Amino acid sequence: MYIVAIETKDKRFDLADGVGSDATHTNPQYAYAVCCLKTDGATTGVGLAFTLGAGTDLVCKAITYLSESLEGREIEELMADFGTVYRKMADSPSLRWLGPHKGIIHLALAAVVNACYDLWAKSRGVPLWKLLLDLTPEQLLDTLDLSYLEEVLSREQALDLLRANYATREARTNILQTGYQSYDTSVGWFNFSDEEIVSNTKNAIGQGFTALKLKVGSDDPARDIRRAALIREVGGDDVKIMVDANQKWNVPQALTICRQLGGINPFWIEEPTHPDDVIGHQTIARAIAPLKVAAGEHIPNKVIFKNFLQAKALDFCQVDAVRVGGISEFLTISLLAKSMGVPVVPHIGDMGQIHQHLVLFNHIGMGHEHLFLEHIPHLRQFFVHPAEIVDAFYQVPQVAGSSSDLKG
Repeated sequence: MYIVAIETKDKRFDLADGVGSDATHTNPQYAYAVCCLKTDGATTGVGLAFTLGAGTDLVCKAITYLSESLEGREIEELMADFGTVYRKMADSPSLRWLGPHKGIIHLALAAVVNACYDLWAKSRGVPLWKLLLDLTPEQLLDTLDLSYLEEVLSREQALDLLRANYATREARTNILQTGYQSYDTSVGWFNFSDEEIVSNTKNAIGQGFTALKLKVGSDDPARDIRRAALIREVGGDDVKIMVDANQKWNVPQALTICRQLGGINPFWIEEPTHPDDVIGHQTIARAIAPLKVAAGEHIPNKVIFKNFLQAKALDFCQVDAVRVGGISEFLTISLLAKSMGVPVVPHIGDMGQIHQHLVLFNHIGMGHEHLFLEHIPHLRQFFVHPAEIVDAFYQVPQVAGSSSDLKG
């Protein structure tokens, strides 16, 4: 199956009042820069990078630049040594200057890489999770780029980790019958009223959710404390509550407000300060322990994740395959986190479409703990094969590919 042409699409979606809002992104427009790998048959590989409307056209332009070398390639031949292909694209001498490994160029790389994996799975007629599980540890590793990680994760160490979990994966395949547990992010969007978050909490619990998220970061911290207490009161002590500041606080503010939020016993406090501030996160994580810090939604690449993990600046790794350099870098960061004993609970800029596959592989193939995967339903109607949630569990996808195809 040969790639004969490459197209891009700029897809933007307006949201209902309050939906998707957080303390930093108060009126978002969800959007995807889409890479379409056309083949000599009827199959198209589709790759997504998540954006918030403005600038999506710039990412699409960068996709065109980055993907030029893929035209004419056969998909099996391309993916056999995709780690090398990935590094050449990521380190393209002129385009690398615009990053490196961050911003518009890296988002474009995510779309291109994700399209390659989608096409690979479609060409074999299997869902992405099964494609990944069907690879030997050596074959999987050949799709990854471990450069700049060698002092903490060499190829030999990564191979040992994958082989060890390959031998024990049968004990974890029951997840293919149960599905993967989810948590509800849409309960507590920032612009929702108190009445809305109370009603949403009741509805979510009625649907079987046992873990919920509240957006915080108000100019008046008392608002956050009050709203968190409301959800705790309605949900009870057995419900896990995560609070997400979306980078709003400086470090002194975070230290004060995190301790105040500790009264509701949050499962984690997410993005408490600027996403580039490794030492700031480390300071917060040390000071508020045993409360836990989650981060990764805006961490752009494996090197910065390495630094966060080395500094013990996060307790939950929220890597997102439509934010970092696609599925390849997601799997690399998952391996890195596993080697350092940190669970991966992805952020889902893809609305869970791709990540429902990746968490299955993380659990079965790498031995990551089955915790839960974020659930955001607001773009469901735009996907050809939307993620299915039953009793708060992602159902295991059965259609070939990565579930990334959009309507229209």
